[in-house]
Amino acid sequence: MSKDTPYEGTPLSQLMRSGVIASEAADKPFPHLRYCVRCCMPETQEGVIFDELGVCQACQSAEQKIHIDWTEREKSLRQIVDTAKANAGNNYDCIIPISGGKDSTFQLHVLTKVYGMKPLAVTFSHNWYSETGWYNLQNSLEQFNVDHIMFTPNRGLVNRIAKHSLAGIGDSCWHCHAGVGAFPLQAAVRFNIPLLVWGESIAESSGRASYKNPVRKFDREYFTKVSAKLRPDQMVREDLSERDLYPFNVPSAEDCERVGVYGIHLGDYIFWDDERQTEFVRDVYGWRETQIEGSFKRYKSAECIMPGVHDLTCYLKRGYGRSTFHASVDVRAGLLSRDEAWQLIRENDAVRPEGLDYYLKITGMSEEEFYKTMEGHRRPELKNVVIPIYPKPAPNEERILPHPLQIVEKMRNQDK
Repeated sequence: MSKDTPYEGTPLSQLMRSGVIASEAADKPFPHLRYCVRCCMPETQEGVIFDELGVCQACQSAEQKIHIDWTEREKSLRQIVDTAKANAGNNYDCIIPISGGKDSTFQLHVLTKVYGMKPLAVTFSHNWYSETGWYNLQNSLEQFNVDHIMFTPNRGLVNRIAKHSLAGIGDSCWHCHAGVGAFPLQAAVRFNIPLLVWGESIAESSGRASYKNPVRKFDREYFTKVSAKLRPDQMVREDLSERDLYPFNVPSAEDCERVGVYGIHLGDYIFWDDERQTEFVRDVYGWRETQIEGSFKRYKSAECIMPGVHDLTCYLKRGYGRSTFHASVDVRAGLLSRDEAWQLIRENDAVRPEGLDYYLKITGMSEEEFYKTMEGHRRPELKNVVIPIYPKPAPNEERILPHPLQIVEKMRNQDK
């Protein structure tokens, strides 16, 4: 892997001062790739579509968003809400899948405070909760006084899945992708609650759809298609049985039809603004930000210790990471110039996350094995291209260890 990390061990600040990064990258991290002419997303983004002018679908969607009659869309949301409440009887009005993140906290505000719904909050725990994320989840439950159920796969299972996830789908997080799709549906069927409400629209910034071309409507396979990629039966390995993976199965089509399960995204009905909503839940409900590896923002995936590894895998196979994604969103919103965005991307996307050490420990993989596995997932446009990785200039603000393990360790140390 040394050919792909020619500056491994050299402080990032020194590389920036010496001009190594800037001279290699010029403006774009990989000059041979085609990038959107408005933002910073490359042609290697999954499902990206450029129009005849070279504008990506995410930028097209951002422009469409300004011209949507959101008052009319909100009326449609109110009809859905009113129907759900009328049909619920003594049952819950809907299910809100929550993580404690900024989006699910805002969802709870909208549905309980604005529309007066009685939701059942449902959490699939990836078992990688950060200290800040655990606080945010518990704080939300206290602030909104909602009933809550959580499913947490055992740590040994999570560790085994994380190892096979890398080879299977090219990132570390299959158990999370599959679990956040399956468990809320299982709860909907078990508790006979038809309506599930998520937050951000797929048209918001993913580039895989637009407001005028939604592409995918919610169904029981939605999260498999969008993120998990493989069904549980396709993840079976020598040390992962169908029985192990049973919790990640979505309910049958017959069960979903019997209950009448359907899902909506609030972002398809109300104007979605990550920055304003984060400020709102922070100032009104005490939601907390934290350092996110691989990003210059402090709010996306704050509930997890492992987003840096997830985003490193994206960078290794597609040539961009979380900073490219966030910088592009800010360019579309007029918060950054494109030049400012390229600079932030160069400073963040290629930095080796501290979370990689934890991932290697729990999976038993060597770093060489990790990079070798990821080479097999590279997009054709990046084959035989040097993908540099630079050392992180300072330790992470939070400890990269699941918060439950931190609690156990703390209590045991007190007993000594």
